[in-house]
Amino acid sequence: MKLIIHGQQAFGKAVLESLLERGEDVCAVYCAPDKGSRTDPLKELAEEQGLPLFQPASFKDAAVLEQMRSLNADLCVMAYVTLLVPKPVLNAPRLGSIQYHPSLLPLHKGPSSINWPIIFGKTQTGLSIFWPDEGLDTGPILLQKEVEIGPDDTLGSLYFNHLFPMGVAAMTEAVDLVRAETAPRIEQDPSGGSYEGWCTPDDVRIDWHQDVDQIYNMIRGANPQPGAWTTVAGKRLTVLDSSKSDNTDSDPGTVIAADASGITVAANGGSICISRFKPQGGSKLSAAEMMEQSPLNAGDVLGVD
Repeated sequence: MKLIIHGQQAFGKAVLESLLERGEDVCAVYCAPDKGSRTDPLKELAEEQGLPLFQPASFKDAAVLEQMRSLNADLCVMAYVTLLVPKPVLNAPRLGSIQYHPSLLPLHKGPSSINWPIIFGKTQTGLSIFWPDEGLDTGPILLQKEVEIGPDDTLGSLYFNHLFPMGVAAMTEAVDLVRAETAPRIEQDPSGGSYEGWCTPDDVRIDWHQDVDQIYNMIRGANPQPGAWTTVAGKRLTVLDSSKSDNTDSDPGTVIAADASGITVAANGGSICISRFKPQGGSKLSAAEMMEQSPLNAGDVLGVD
C-alpha cells in the first residue's frame, strides 16, 4: 500500500519513522513551508531518506491536487496537520485520508484540544484517528484511545508521555485497519461535541481571587504554552511548574513565602507554590535563579498592575 505522509514537527517525524521501520511504502511527504532558520524535523527525515518532499503554502491550488493525484497513492496519513485541506485533496489517494487529533472527538474539536480539558479540570481525555472532511475535526471516527489526566499533569506531560507515543502507535494501527479493509467510519454526534479555539495568553491570565483548583488547572493546562501569567510590579511573569496546597489565611495574590525551593502565593481556598518561571523578556528560571535575579519577598502582592 502506497502512503503519503502529511504532517509536521516531532510528531510527524515519529509517525514517518514508525511507518518506515515497518517497511511501509512511503511515496511522498508533505509538510509545512519553511519558517525561519529551523528545519522541520519531518522535512529533515524525508530528505535523509531521499523521499519526494512537497511544501505547498496552500492545498487549494489546483496544481497541488494534480500533483497529489499523480502519486497514485492508496492512503494519506495526516500526522499533526493544522491547515484545512479541501475534500478533493483528501480524496486524491485511492482510499482517502486519515488524521490524528488529540482528543476524544466530538469533544474538544479545535487547535488547542490538549490544553482545554486540563484547564476545565477534566480527568480523562484521549486521541482520535478519523477520516477528515471539509469541516474542522468533524469527519467519521476510525479509532479512539482514552488517556487519564493525572492531578498534576501538564500540557507537556500529557502530550509527550501519553498522547504523542500513543498517537504514533494508533496511526500505525489505523493503517493496518485500512489495509485490511476493516477500518470503521463512525459518524460523530454533533450534539455531544464541543469546540474551543486557540488557547492564547489572554485566556490564561491568573486571577488570584479565583478558586485555587481553577488556578492550578489553568497553570497546568498552559504549561509550557501559552503559559499562564501574572504581574509583578507591572511586568508579566509567566508561571510554569507549580504545586498546590489547600491552606492559607493570606489575601489572594500575596506572597506567603519565597526561597530557593519556590514562591508560594495565596489564592482563594489555598495557595500555589511556583518553582519555575519566565520573566517578561527573559528566559525560563528556577525558583533559586529567580531569587537571585529578581527576588520576591513575603508580603509582595502579584497581579496588581
